[in-house]
Amino acid sequence: MIFLVAGARPNFMKIAPLASELKKANMEHKIIHTGQHYDIQMSEAFFKDLGIPEPDISLGVGSGTHAEQTGRVMIEFEKVCRQERPELIVVVGDVNSTIACALVASKLSIPVAHVEAGLRSFDRTMPEEINRLLTDQISDFLFTTCEDANINLKNEGIPDNKIFFVGNVMIDTLLKQVELAKQSEILEKLRLKERGVVKDFGLLTLHRPSNVDNATILEGILNVILDFSKQIPVIFPLHPRTLKQLGRFGLICMVKYHEDISSVMKKESRNIIGIPPLGYLDFQCLLAHARLVLTDSGGIQEETTILGIPCLTLRNNTERPITVREGTNIVVGNDPLEIKNNIRHVMDKDASRLAVPKYWDGKAAERIVGIIKTKLNYKEA
Repeated sequence: MIFLVAGARPNFMKIAPLASELKKANMEHKIIHTGQHYDIQMSEAFFKDLGIPEPDISLGVGSGTHAEQTGRVMIEFEKVCRQERPELIVVVGDVNSTIACALVASKLSIPVAHVEAGLRSFDRTMPEEINRLLTDQISDFLFTTCEDANINLKNEGIPDNKIFFVGNVMIDTLLKQVELAKQSEILEKLRLKERGVVKDFGLLTLHRPSNVDNATILEGILNVILDFSKQIPVIFPLHPRTLKQLGRFGLICMVKYHEDISSVMKKESRNIIGIPPLGYLDFQCLLAHARLVLTDSGGIQEETTILGIPCLTLRNNTERPITVREGTNIVVGNDPLEIKNNIRHVMDKDASRLAVPKYWDGKAAERIVGIIKTKLNYKEA
Protein backbone atom coordinates (compact mmCIF):
# COMPACT_ATOMS: atom_id res chain seq x y z
CA MET A 1 0.00 0.00 0.00
CA ILE A 2 1.32 3.41 -1.01
CA PHE A 3 -0.12 6.67 0.31
CA LEU A 4 -0.18 9.74 -1.93
CA VAL A 5 -0.58 12.81 0.28
CA ALA A 6 -2.11 16.06 -0.98
CA GLY A 7 -3.11 19.11 0.99
CA ALA A 8 -3.11 22.20 -1.21
CA ARG A 9 -3.80 23.04 -4.84
CA PRO A 10 -0.20 22.72 -6.09
CA ASN A 11 -0.13 19.22 -4.57
CA PHE A 12 -3.08 18.04 -6.63
CA MET A 13 -1.26 18.78 -9.90
CA LYS A 14 1.69 16.72 -8.65
CA ILE A 15 -0.19 13.65 -7.43
CA ALA A 16 -2.39 13.38 -10.55
CA PRO A 17 0.28 11.82 -12.82
CA LEU A 18 1.58 9.70 -9.93
CA ALA A 19 -1.86 8.24 -9.26
CA SER A 20 -2.25 7.51 -12.96
CA GLU A 21 1.12 5.74 -13.21
CA LEU A 22 0.55 3.71 -10.03
CA LYS A 23 -2.78 2.57 -11.44
CA LYS A 24 -1.12 1.53 -14.72
CA ALA A 25 1.44 -0.45 -12.72
CA ASN A 26 -1.33 -2.16 -10.69
CA MET A 27 0.26 -0.88 -7.50
CA GLU A 28 -2.17 -0.49 -4.62
CA HIS A 29 -2.38 3.09 -3.44
CA LYS A 30 -4.64 5.52 -1.61
CA ILE A 31 -5.01 9.27 -1.98
CA ILE A 32 -4.97 11.11 1.33
CA HIS A 33 -6.42 14.64 1.25
CA THR A 34 -5.44 16.50 4.40
CA GLY A 35 -7.95 19.29 3.79
CA GLN A 36 -5.37 22.08 4.05
CA HIS A 37 -7.20 23.71 1.12
CA TYR A 38 -10.86 23.06 1.74
CA ASP A 39 -12.62 25.64 -0.45
CA ILE A 40 -14.43 23.90 -3.32
CA GLN A 41 -12.64 25.97 -5.97
CA MET A 42 -9.31 25.42 -4.24
CA SER A 43 -9.77 21.68 -3.96
CA GLU A 44 -12.69 19.76 -5.43
CA ALA A 45 -12.63 21.60 -8.76
CA PHE A 46 -9.01 20.61 -9.24
CA PHE A 47 -9.72 16.93 -8.57
CA LYS A 48 -12.43 17.08 -11.23
CA ASP A 49 -10.32 18.92 -13.82
CA LEU A 50 -7.32 16.65 -13.32
CA GLY A 51 -9.32 13.44 -13.42
CA ILE A 52 -8.14 12.41 -9.96
CA PRO A 53 -10.39 9.91 -8.16
CA GLU A 54 -12.13 11.07 -5.01
CA PRO A 55 -9.71 10.92 -2.07
CA ASP A 56 -9.76 7.58 -0.30
CA ILE A 57 -9.29 9.34 3.03
CA SER A 58 -9.98 12.99 3.90
CA LEU A 59 -8.53 14.37 7.12
CA GLY A 60 -10.49 17.65 6.96
CA VAL A 61 -8.03 19.71 8.99
CA GLY A 62 -9.01 23.13 7.55
CA SER A 63 -7.22 26.39 8.20
CA GLY A 64 -5.32 27.76 11.18
CA THR A 65 -1.87 28.98 12.14
CA HIS A 66 1.11 27.02 10.85
CA ALA A 67 1.41 25.22 14.19
CA GLU A 68 -2.30 24.46 14.44
CA GLN A 69 -2.53 23.18 10.89
CA THR A 70 0.64 21.10 11.08
CA GLY A 71 -0.36 19.66 14.45
CA ARG A 72 -3.87 18.70 13.33
CA VAL A 73 -2.53 16.99 10.20
CA MET A 74 -0.04 15.00 12.29
CA ILE A 75 -2.66 13.87 14.79
CA GLU A 76 -5.15 12.74 12.16
CA PHE A 77 -2.58 11.26 9.79
CA GLU A 78 -0.97 9.19 12.53
CA LYS A 79 -4.32 7.52 13.21
CA VAL A 80 -4.65 6.58 9.56
CA CYS A 81 -1.08 5.27 9.32
CA ARG A 82 -1.45 3.11 12.44
CA GLN A 83 -4.63 1.62 11.03
CA GLU A 84 -3.52 1.11 7.41
CA ARG A 85 0.26 0.52 7.83
CA PRO A 86 1.29 1.72 4.36
CA GLU A 87 4.59 0.52 2.91
CA LEU A 88 5.52 3.94 1.53
CA ILE A 89 4.28 7.49 1.98
CA VAL A 90 4.72 9.90 -0.93
CA VAL A 91 4.63 13.62 -0.10
CA VAL A 92 4.94 16.40 -2.65
CA GLY A 93 5.97 20.05 -2.65
CA ASP A 94 6.49 22.23 0.40
CA VAL A 95 3.21 22.92 2.19
CA ASN A 96 2.44 22.24 5.86
CA SER A 97 0.84 18.89 4.98
CA THR A 98 4.14 17.80 3.39
CA ILE A 99 6.26 18.17 6.51
CA ALA A 100 3.48 17.03 8.85
CA CYS A 101 2.94 13.72 7.08
CA ALA A 102 6.66 13.16 6.54
CA LEU A 103 7.26 13.59 10.28
CA VAL A 104 4.54 11.12 11.18
CA ALA A 105 5.85 8.56 8.71
CA SER A 106 9.43 8.95 9.91
CA LYS A 107 8.48 8.43 13.56
CA LEU A 108 6.48 5.33 12.61
CA SER A 109 9.45 3.98 10.58
CA ILE A 110 7.50 4.14 7.33
CA PRO A 111 9.68 5.11 4.33
CA VAL A 112 9.05 8.57 2.89
CA ALA A 113 9.40 9.67 -0.73
CA HIS A 114 9.57 13.42 -1.37
CA VAL A 115 8.60 14.53 -4.86
CA GLU A 116 10.11 17.93 -5.80
CA ALA A 117 12.96 17.57 -3.33
CA GLY A 118 15.98 19.84 -3.12
CA LEU A 119 14.44 23.15 -4.20
CA ARG A 120 15.90 26.04 -2.19
CA SER A 121 15.20 29.77 -2.05
CA PHE A 122 17.83 30.14 0.72
CA ASP A 123 15.33 32.37 2.52
CA ARG A 124 14.39 30.87 5.88
CA THR A 125 11.76 33.52 6.50
CA MET A 126 9.60 31.57 4.04
CA PRO A 127 7.59 28.84 5.80
CA GLU A 128 7.88 26.74 2.64
CA GLU A 129 11.68 26.79 2.86
CA ILE A 130 11.57 25.32 6.37
CA ASN A 131 9.15 22.64 5.17
CA ARG A 132 11.44 21.78 2.25
CA LEU A 133 14.60 21.57 4.35
CA LEU A 134 13.10 19.39 7.09
CA THR A 135 11.19 17.08 4.74
CA ASP A 136 14.33 16.36 2.73
CA GLN A 137 16.32 15.51 5.85
CA ILE A 138 13.90 12.76 6.90
CA SER A 139 12.99 11.36 3.47
CA ASP A 140 14.29 8.06 2.13
CA PHE A 141 13.71 8.77 -1.56
CA LEU A 142 14.31 12.28 -2.86
CA PHE A 143 12.93 12.85 -6.36
CA THR A 144 14.30 16.02 -7.95
CA THR A 145 13.22 18.24 -10.83
CA CYS A 146 16.60 19.69 -11.84
CA GLU A 147 20.36 19.45 -11.34
CA ASP A 148 20.27 22.49 -9.00
CA ALA A 149 18.20 20.45 -6.56
CA ASN A 150 20.67 17.55 -6.71
CA ILE A 151 23.53 19.91 -5.83
CA ASN A 152 21.57 21.46 -2.94
CA LEU A 153 20.84 18.05 -1.43
CA LYS A 154 24.43 16.88 -1.72
CA ASN A 155 25.63 20.10 -0.10
CA GLU A 156 23.31 19.35 2.82
CA GLY A 157 24.80 15.91 3.32
CA ILE A 158 22.14 13.78 1.63
CA PRO A 159 23.83 10.62 0.26
CA ASP A 160 23.78 10.04 -3.49
CA ASN A 161 21.87 6.78 -3.20
CA LYS A 162 18.80 8.65 -1.90
CA ILE A 163 18.70 11.23 -4.72
CA PHE A 164 16.89 10.52 -8.00
CA PHE A 165 16.78 13.08 -10.82
CA VAL A 166 13.45 12.33 -12.50
CA GLY A 167 12.06 15.60 -13.87
CA ASN A 168 8.97 17.64 -13.10
CA VAL A 169 5.58 16.05 -12.41
CA MET A 170 3.92 19.48 -12.70
CA ILE A 171 4.93 19.46 -16.35
CA ASP A 172 3.54 15.93 -16.74
CA THR A 173 0.16 17.33 -15.78
CA LEU A 174 0.51 20.44 -17.94
CA LEU A 175 1.40 18.47 -21.08
CA LYS A 176 -1.34 15.90 -20.49
CA GLN A 177 -4.05 18.53 -20.01
CA VAL A 178 -2.97 21.08 -22.64
CA GLU A 179 -5.54 19.99 -25.24
CA LEU A 180 -8.39 19.95 -22.73
CA ALA A 181 -7.39 23.41 -21.51
CA LYS A 182 -7.79 24.70 -25.06
CA GLN A 183 -11.48 23.79 -24.86
CA SER A 184 -12.06 26.09 -21.89
CA GLU A 185 -14.49 28.95 -22.47
CA ILE A 186 -12.87 31.22 -19.90
CA LEU A 187 -11.54 33.65 -22.54
CA GLU A 188 -15.04 34.22 -23.91
CA LYS A 189 -16.52 34.55 -20.43
CA LEU A 190 -14.02 37.26 -19.55
CA ARG A 191 -14.56 39.09 -22.86
CA LEU A 192 -10.95 38.39 -23.85
CA LYS A 193 -11.78 36.60 -27.08
CA GLU A 194 -14.03 37.89 -29.83
CA ARG A 195 -14.59 36.37 -33.27
CA GLY A 196 -11.80 33.91 -32.64
CA VAL A 197 -9.22 36.59 -31.79
CA VAL A 198 -7.65 36.68 -28.30
CA LYS A 199 -6.91 40.16 -26.96
CA ASP A 200 -3.71 41.00 -25.13
CA PHE A 201 -4.11 40.68 -21.36
CA GLY A 202 -1.99 40.27 -18.26
CA LEU A 203 -2.46 37.65 -15.55
CA LEU A 204 -1.76 38.35 -11.87
CA THR A 205 -1.63 35.99 -8.88
CA LEU A 206 -0.65 36.95 -5.33
CA HIS A 207 -0.92 34.96 -2.12
CA ARG A 208 2.37 35.02 -0.19
CA PRO A 209 2.43 36.79 3.19
CA SER A 210 5.38 38.93 2.08
CA ASN A 211 3.11 40.52 -0.54
CA VAL A 212 -0.43 40.43 0.85
CA ASP A 213 0.01 40.78 4.62
CA ASN A 214 1.53 44.26 4.47
CA ALA A 215 -0.85 47.03 3.38
CA THR A 216 1.92 49.30 2.05
CA ILE A 217 3.52 46.58 -0.06
CA LEU A 218 0.20 45.32 -1.39
CA GLU A 219 -0.96 48.82 -2.30
CA GLY A 220 2.36 49.55 -4.02
CA ILE A 221 2.07 46.42 -6.17
CA LEU A 222 -1.53 47.17 -7.08
CA ASN A 223 -0.74 50.77 -8.03
CA VAL A 224 1.82 49.56 -10.58
CA ILE A 225 -0.55 46.90 -11.92
CA LEU A 226 -3.39 49.42 -12.08
CA ASP A 227 -1.21 51.69 -14.22
CA PHE A 228 -0.25 48.73 -16.43
CA SER A 229 -3.92 47.81 -16.82
CA LYS A 230 -4.42 51.04 -18.78
CA GLN A 231 -2.52 49.30 -21.60
CA ILE A 232 -4.15 45.89 -21.39
CA PRO A 233 -6.62 44.34 -18.93
CA VAL A 234 -5.15 42.36 -16.04
CA ILE A 235 -7.02 39.30 -14.79
CA PHE A 236 -6.55 38.66 -11.07
CA PRO A 237 -7.88 35.31 -9.74
CA LEU A 238 -8.08 36.01 -6.03
CA HIS A 239 -6.77 33.54 -3.51
CA PRO A 240 -9.09 33.57 -0.44
CA ARG A 241 -6.24 34.92 1.70
CA THR A 242 -5.63 37.78 -0.73
CA LEU A 243 -9.30 38.68 -0.98
CA LYS A 244 -9.51 38.79 2.82
CA GLN A 245 -6.50 41.12 3.06
CA LEU A 246 -7.80 43.45 0.34
CA GLY A 247 -10.94 43.90 2.40
CA ARG A 248 -9.04 44.25 5.65
CA PHE A 249 -6.77 46.99 4.27
CA GLY A 250 -9.54 48.82 2.40
CA LEU A 251 -7.86 48.09 -0.95
CA ILE A 252 -10.62 46.11 -2.63
CA CYS A 253 -11.62 49.34 -4.41
CA MET A 254 -8.43 49.05 -6.48
CA VAL A 255 -9.76 45.85 -8.02
CA LYS A 256 -13.01 45.42 -9.95
CA TYR A 257 -14.00 42.23 -8.18
CA HIS A 258 -16.64 39.93 -9.65
CA GLU A 259 -17.97 37.04 -7.60
CA ASP A 260 -19.56 35.80 -10.83
CA ILE A 261 -17.28 36.02 -13.87
CA SER A 262 -20.30 36.27 -16.17
CA SER A 263 -20.77 39.81 -14.84
CA VAL A 264 -17.47 41.00 -16.36
CA MET A 265 -18.32 43.62 -18.98
CA LYS A 266 -16.52 44.65 -22.14
CA LYS A 267 -16.25 48.24 -20.91
CA GLU A 268 -14.09 47.02 -17.99
CA SER A 269 -11.29 45.97 -20.31
CA ARG A 270 -8.82 48.52 -18.88
CA ASN A 271 -8.79 47.55 -15.22
CA ILE A 272 -7.56 44.98 -12.74
CA ILE A 273 -10.36 42.46 -13.04
CA GLY A 274 -10.67 40.39 -9.87
CA ILE A 275 -12.36 37.00 -10.11
CA PRO A 276 -12.75 33.97 -7.82
CA PRO A 277 -10.16 31.15 -7.93
CA LEU A 278 -10.30 29.12 -11.13
CA GLY A 279 -10.18 25.41 -11.82
CA TYR A 280 -7.04 23.96 -13.36
CA LEU A 281 -8.17 23.91 -16.99
CA ASP A 282 -9.56 27.46 -16.97
CA PHE A 283 -6.41 28.80 -15.36
CA GLN A 284 -4.13 26.96 -17.78
CA CYS A 285 -6.09 28.43 -20.68
CA LEU A 286 -5.51 31.94 -19.33
CA LEU A 287 -1.85 31.18 -18.64
CA ALA A 288 -1.22 29.94 -22.18
CA HIS A 289 -2.73 33.06 -23.77
CA ALA A 290 -1.41 35.77 -21.44
CA ARG A 291 0.85 38.50 -22.79
CA LEU A 292 2.55 38.68 -19.41
CA VAL A 293 2.21 36.86 -16.09
CA LEU A 294 2.96 38.47 -12.72
CA THR A 295 3.04 36.06 -9.80
CA ASP A 296 4.53 35.08 -6.46
CA SER A 297 3.75 31.39 -7.08
CA GLY A 298 6.41 28.74 -7.50
CA GLY A 299 4.69 26.39 -9.93
CA ILE A 300 3.62 29.15 -12.30
CA GLN A 301 7.28 30.00 -12.88
CA GLU A 302 7.71 26.46 -14.22
CA GLU A 303 4.54 26.40 -16.30
CA THR A 304 5.28 29.72 -18.02
CA THR A 305 8.76 28.43 -18.84
CA ILE A 306 7.30 25.49 -20.76
CA LEU A 307 4.59 27.62 -22.38
CA GLY A 308 7.05 30.35 -23.39
CA ILE A 309 5.09 33.09 -21.59
CA PRO A 310 7.03 36.00 -20.00
CA CYS A 311 6.81 35.77 -16.20
CA LEU A 312 7.72 38.37 -13.59
CA THR A 313 8.12 36.80 -10.15
CA LEU A 314 7.17 39.28 -7.43
CA ARG A 315 9.59 37.89 -4.87
CA ASN A 316 13.19 38.59 -3.91
CA ASN A 317 14.28 35.03 -4.64
CA THR A 318 13.21 31.81 -6.28
CA GLU A 319 13.70 28.16 -5.39
CA ARG A 320 13.45 27.47 -9.13
CA PRO A 321 16.51 29.25 -10.63
CA ILE A 322 16.32 27.02 -13.69
CA THR A 323 13.26 29.04 -14.78
CA VAL A 324 15.44 32.16 -14.84
CA ARG A 325 18.49 30.53 -16.39
CA GLU A 326 16.71 28.43 -19.03
CA GLY A 327 13.16 29.76 -19.04
CA THR A 328 11.08 32.90 -19.26
CA ASN A 329 11.17 33.99 -15.63
CA ILE A 330 12.54 37.27 -14.22
CA VAL A 331 12.71 37.71 -10.43
CA VAL A 332 11.80 41.34 -9.73
CA GLY A 333 10.83 41.52 -6.04
CA ASN A 334 7.94 43.65 -4.84
CA ASP A 335 9.44 47.11 -5.22
CA PRO A 336 7.02 49.13 -7.41
CA LEU A 337 9.78 50.74 -9.50
CA GLU A 338 11.42 47.40 -10.28
CA ILE A 339 8.08 45.90 -11.26
CA LYS A 340 7.28 48.89 -13.48
CA ASN A 341 10.67 48.82 -15.23
CA ASN A 342 10.47 45.10 -15.92
CA ILE A 343 6.91 45.34 -17.21
CA ARG A 344 8.13 47.99 -19.65
CA HIS A 345 11.03 45.74 -20.68
CA VAL A 346 8.78 42.79 -21.40
CA MET A 347 6.15 44.82 -23.22
CA ASP A 348 8.70 46.68 -25.35
CA LYS A 349 10.66 43.57 -26.25
CA ASP A 350 9.27 40.05 -26.36
CA ALA A 351 11.23 38.44 -23.55
CA SER A 352 9.74 34.98 -24.00
CA ARG A 353 11.59 31.99 -25.31
CA LEU A 354 10.65 28.37 -25.53
CA ALA A 355 12.80 26.16 -23.30
CA VAL A 356 12.58 22.59 -22.15
CA PRO A 357 14.81 21.82 -19.16
CA LYS A 358 16.08 18.24 -18.98
CA TYR A 359 13.40 15.66 -18.12
CA TRP A 360 10.58 18.21 -18.26
CA ASP A 361 9.08 15.93 -20.86
CA GLY A 362 5.89 14.51 -19.36
CA LYS A 363 7.51 11.30 -18.10
CA ALA A 364 8.61 12.23 -14.58
CA ALA A 365 5.85 10.22 -12.87
CA GLU A 366 6.71 7.21 -15.01
CA ARG A 367 10.33 7.42 -13.83
CA ILE A 368 9.27 7.82 -10.19
CA VAL A 369 6.97 4.80 -10.23
CA GLY A 370 9.66 2.73 -11.95
CA ILE A 371 12.14 3.57 -9.19
CA ILE A 372 9.58 2.85 -6.46
CA LYS A 373 8.83 -0.57 -8.01
CA THR A 374 12.52 -1.42 -8.01
CA LYS A 375 13.24 -0.15 -4.51
CA LEU A 376 10.22 -1.87 -2.97
CA ASN A 377 10.96 -5.08 -4.90
CA TYR A 378 7.43 -4.95 -6.23
CA LYS A 379 6.28 -7.98 -8.20
CA GLU A 380 2.89 -8.22 -9.87
CA ALA A 381 0.69 -11.03 -8.62
